[in-house]
Amino acid sequence: MDDTAQQAGIDADAALMLLFCQGDASAFDQLYDKHKGPLFRYLKRQCNNQSTAEELFQDVWLKVIGARERYQAKARFTTWLYHMAHNRLIDHYRQAGRLPSSFKQSRADLDEQCENLDVMEVADPQQVPIERQIDSQRQCQLLISLVKILPDAQREAFLLKQETGLSIQEIADITATGIETAKSRLRYAVATLRRGLRGEQ
Repeated sequence: MDDTAQQAGIDADAALMLLFCQGDASAFDQLYDKHKGPLFRYLKRQCNNQSTAEELFQDVWLKVIGARERYQAKARFTTWLYHMAHNRLIDHYRQAGRLPSSFKQSRADLDEQCENLDVMEVADPQQVPIERQIDSQRQCQLLISLVKILPDAQREAFLLKQETGLSIQEIADITATGIETAKSRLRYAVATLRRGLRGEQ
């Protein structure tokens, strides 16, 4: 991050977005190159369809470009970007007439749903090293399969954490939920994945 961005209290990506707003096309190229992989994987794993993910991916970047006249660095750029991606996913589900009910789950709903789950406590979800547990191609494929069958809201929380390293508060902001709900979704997702990797039901 340069001195100007530090003095303004914004992250390096937000500083690049502001440069793009001022007409610096290379700043947009840097943002795109940095975020295109994680953003596409997030969308593809959420909708589980290559062509749909490609369409949503393009839509999100068009929204980024379209926002250059009114963009304000009020949050981390990553938070802002994934908030738009989350909203675009919601719009997609609504247009298809199948908004997953799990996107509306409260913490109480999750607790009831998972009351028999042997949850491994995760004091700090930022330190959940799921990938570090993977020591073979078979386990990698197993993890991908397990992520696909997570409840939608839990899968989203997990992907936001793993793909971007966002904080629980940022995940809550992106998904328009309370921090406890976001924390619960992530905790249950991690517990389910760990159980699956151990071969437990």
